Amino acid sequence: MRFFIKLAYNGKAYHGWQNQPNAISVQEVLEKALCAILRDEVSIVGAGRTDAGVHASQMFAHFDCNDAFDSEHLVYKLNSFLPKDIAIFDIFEVNNEAHARFDALSRTYHYKISTSKNVFDYDFAYQVQLPLDVDAMNEACNILLEYKDFQCFSKSNTDVKTYYCDIKEAFWTEDPNQLLFTITANRFLRNMVRAVVGTMVNVGLGKLQPTELHNIIASKDRGNAGFSVPAHGLYLVNVEYPENIRLKR
Repeated sequence: MRFFIKLAYNGKAYHGWQNQPNAISVQEVLEKALCAILRDEVSIVGAGRTDAGVHASQMFAHFDCNDAFDSEHLVYKLNSFLPKDIAIFDIFEVNNEAHARFDALSRTYHYKISTSKNVFDYDFAYQVQLPLDVDAMNEACNILLEYKDFQCFSKSNTDVKTYYCDIKEAFWTEDPNQLLFTITANRFLRNMVRAVVGTMVNVGLGKLQPTELHNIIASKDRGNAGFSVPAHGLYLVNVEYPENIRLKR
């Protein structure tokens, strides 16, 4: 039987989602907890591979288990067993072919920028105290929607077969003392969101004109895009799946 786990985590203490040979990951901690509670070898597959320091307010993963269990009780036991920076919300059965990564229809990320010094969120938002032109940044967002090939925002030396991503939405919203970037796509390249945000910040600072984004994207050269903003301001906030992925019994 195959099950999906819905969870969240504070990524500060972890070197990303995926298992690392010499560093702690969210996947490793969750697998060890499941193995201890279910008393069986359990491997989990996540909906994505968030980088070191990136957070998730909604993440999904799947695992297989031959023995029946009470889902609510397992959620309770996992939350008791896991450290305080990982929380389990739900565990539900799916069809045996369902895949947390490949069946995801879209993923949404937020990036938080604090526009004033805040002693309570410096670990969870990128602090930029220079004035940013949000209208220009949103103009650049509209240009993003015209393209599919985002090699210019991808980390170098990745093993992907294509740099094509279908961005469904990208925009900035402004609240007192904070800017929030929202981007949704069917898939993302390694480091893509952080590189996009860094480029947008350069637009907001007047270092780039929004229309220069056309040439940056056409160049397919990471060196022409902006800097990569710090990981601690990035959050995976939503993963969409087909409605029928949950198994009905």
